[in-house]
Amino acid sequence: MNILELILDRRTIHDYRPEPLPEGAVERAVTAAMAAPNHRMTEPWRFVRVGPETRAVLLGIAADLKGGAEALGESGLKKLRAKMIDPAELLVVCQVRHEKAEVAREDYAAVACAVQNVMLSLWSEGLGSKWSTGGVTTDDRTYRALGVDRSQHEIVGFLWAGQAAQLDISKPRRRRSLDEVLRSAP
Repeated sequence: MNILELILDRRTIHDYRPEPLPEGAVERAVTAAMAAPNHRMTEPWRFVRVGPETRAVLLGIAADLKGGAEALGESGLKKLRAKMIDPAELLVVCQVRHEKAEVAREDYAAVACAVQNVMLSLWSEGLGSKWSTGGVTTDDRTYRALGVDRSQHEIVGFLWAGQAAQLDISKPRRRRSLDEVLRSAP
């Protein structure tokens, strides 16, 4: 598959089978991330590969943020478990903090490009992924559980990866046409 086909074919996966990723897939994906464009060569991306014990802690934090087990009920807890525990891998994507706002902004763009590279690398191997944000990614307890120093790094999202539960996943229709997003200036 050429790169354009890979980009246009990639989709976000929400539901995963329990099988592990092929050996070295995460390392190849992070190597691809490190090839992302980065204007000032600050290499601001950092990744934390999260194991089952820490994922269980994150599940507790996520449940607490949604009002606790009682508020969620059994179906809500089951859904949250599927999101937090089922995907074979969880990478926490962090950005090295920079004191200059303009550098921090460029670094965030570089981290976003790195995330896209991870997702494309995984997709090229037939693996699904999802980049997510939300309350659990910004909670102080998450920083502590992951050993991420908030003064040095910012968690910019979670990157879930695994074997898609459904093999034939249709691509959602784009919201805008090319004519709506591209114009020329004389």
